[in-house]
Amino acid sequence: MSASTTTPAAPRRGSFARRFVGYQVVAWLALLALTIGHPWATVAMLLLIAYVTAPILLLVRWRGWPFYPGATFRVLVVRVTLYVQLLLPIVAGAAVSGMLVGAFFHAPLAGGRWSAGVAFAVVVAFLVAGYVGSRWLSIRSFDVTIPGLPAALDGLRVVQISDLHVGPHIPRRFLRGVRSAIDRFTPDLIAVTGDLIDDRWEDVERYAEFFGDLRAPLGVFAIAGNHDVYAGWDEVARELARLTNSIVLVNDARIVERGGASLAVVGVGDPAGRGRRWGGGGAAHVAPDVARAYAKVPRGVPVLALAHNPALWPELAAHGASLTLSGHTHWGQFAIPAADWSLASLFLPHAMGIHREGRSLLYIHPGTGYWGIPFRIGARPQVALLVLRGGAEPAITGRS
Repeated sequence: MSASTTTPAAPRRGSFARRFVGYQVVAWLALLALTIGHPWATVAMLLLIAYVTAPILLLVRWRGWPFYPGATFRVLVVRVTLYVQLLLPIVAGAAVSGMLVGAFFHAPLAGGRWSAGVAFAVVVAFLVAGYVGSRWLSIRSFDVTIPGLPAALDGLRVVQISDLHVGPHIPRRFLRGVRSAIDRFTPDLIAVTGDLIDDRWEDVERYAEFFGDLRAPLGVFAIAGNHDVYAGWDEVARELARLTNSIVLVNDARIVERGGASLAVVGVGDPAGRGRRWGGGGAAHVAPDVARAYAKVPRGVPVLALAHNPALWPELAAHGASLTLSGHTHWGQFAIPAADWSLASLFLPHAMGIHREGRSLLYIHPGTGYWGIPFRIGARPQVALLVLRGGAEPAITGRS
């Protein structure tokens, strides 16, 4: 890459870093002000600042962890840091507001402490509810009507899981529950639509412990998600081939048959492959190439497309995909399904649920695991069963 291409990015990164540091200093000073007159509280606050700031500085300095972060490190260091960083702007903002209001009554510290305390209690209650939601597995079943579906494929059962983000920090009990739900559906085909692991290629071993021996009559298909790319796709793909029965599709297709009828399973790469990995080095070979993925699809064969990022759906629909299964958005891990709204809806045109474009259908899975902190409200972790049906009009309908 030429110097003219890379030079403009440096000031933007530096500017963001300066703003971030400035925000941290102001927020922490606001909270430190609340400890005035209480030396032990000041010491405790300074220790907390060091505890949650050092990992951020080291992560940036090392451009990733130079060691494999085990469960204890991810829970007690990474997760605590994320929780505190989520709380910081809300509690610090409440503290400043409370001090300003309290100043009118000649009690700025009392006002700040009360305001910060209330904000802290409300947010902690919200996070606890989200933690419970992240463990509350949803089992959903859908009928998918595909016009022109061969009779032999009517009733074909596809199970989709997505965004597991498996790592040593994910409870074994939860992963066993996911596996049990998959087995209970007795699927004909299993689709794992990306982000199988968290952020390290070594996490594939934990994934394989629970899902490596998955089998289905027509196959277990997996595609790359952005986190699989960040983790080092070459290593991830190698370990998946070594430890699992999955057929990994990257801009590729497989033709499966039942009762003499054919179904094309198309898997595309992920847009994360277009950029640069955190530690440097490209992953262009896993970037999406829909035309290449369709090269093996015979004319007239219905297509089940797997694309981690739903932003790829319009191109897949233009190529004639009957049904596209995606994930990636997690529905923002905070959603109001009755209003067809999620936190991800603020940023993405296709953020959750069911969509139709002409004769092409899209289902965006809310994810089976979580990323960052264990938090889900209105977007419960899911194992989905999609039963293919013939019919006149394309549709996806839920059923009990």
